[in-house]
Amino acid sequence: MTDTGGAPSTPDPARAALLAGVACYVLWGLSPLIYQPMGRVGADAWEIMGHRAVWGLIWAALVWFARQGGQVRRVLSEPRTLGWLGLSTLLIAVNWALFVWAVNNGHTLETSLGYYLNPLLNMALGAWLFRERISRGGLIAIGLAATGVALQGLALGRLPIVSLTLAVSFAAYGVIRKRVPADAQTGLFVECLLMAPFGLAWLIWLQSQGAGHVFDSPQAAFWLSMAGPITVGPLVLFAWAARRLPLSTVGFLQFLAPTISFCIGVAQGEPFTWLRGVSFAFIWIGAGVFLWSVWFERARLRRAALSGEPGPP
Repeated sequence: MTDTGGAPSTPDPARAALLAGVACYVLWGLSPLIYQPMGRVGADAWEIMGHRAVWGLIWAALVWFARQGGQVRRVLSEPRTLGWLGLSTLLIAVNWALFVWAVNNGHTLETSLGYYLNPLLNMALGAWLFRERISRGGLIAIGLAATGVALQGLALGRLPIVSLTLAVSFAAYGVIRKRVPADAQTGLFVECLLMAPFGLAWLIWLQSQGAGHVFDSPQAAFWLSMAGPITVGPLVLFAWAARRLPLSTVGFLQFLAPTISFCIGVAQGEPFTWLRGVSFAFIWIGAGVFLWSVWFERARLRRAALSGEPGPP
């Protein structure tokens, strides 16, 4: 009897990478819904940061032991590399702490604005620091984003400090990590390793003063321990997906997280005036122009490769 069954299907690597990328940015977008319950059990931003550092180290260690150990030993033995990672640790700690504070104090919309700005700021920094070429579409996108920030300032009656600090700190973090000869998982493990002693000391001091909350209830222990997976999980997914996806796809996916956070902020009743809506419209149009320019440039390079024409210098 002839076997009519097909051969066992193998996973499509491109599809798996796309799913990992989507999962990464969806988790980042939904992260306010993880950090807000931590605030509701009584923890402030600094206590949550302590838990991010300690639990993040545990989860990052699990990833490290599962993947490679040699790179961490090499990084720890190189003072220059360790110095760069020390600076990146400071920047990501500022970014994490401000984000946690913002989503627990009614500023989720400002966090979404900051992460909409981030890829556009990355483009500007790439041109300034690394002499990367910016397309005409990229310049238009940066101009639209700058207009959106100015309108956001008018709507708030002040500079959107939360948005700008999140965007600048994360962009600067990216610039520094670009200089570090270590992969994403190794870098994250070392950053958590550098943060963890301070986080652990802070948590011990809080408990000694009766101000810690992790032992208040099973609910508090659960939510605060979630600081580990929500910190490390999306970064591991991102590192895996980014190596396998086209840059244009990653460029599109990175707008998922702030869009989800924006929806959360609006659903939770944060003030959303018409002027604030106009400012976000400029950001969204700028993001659209950015994505179009990335897609157009990729399509142009593909056509040039197929026709044998030289690419840009």
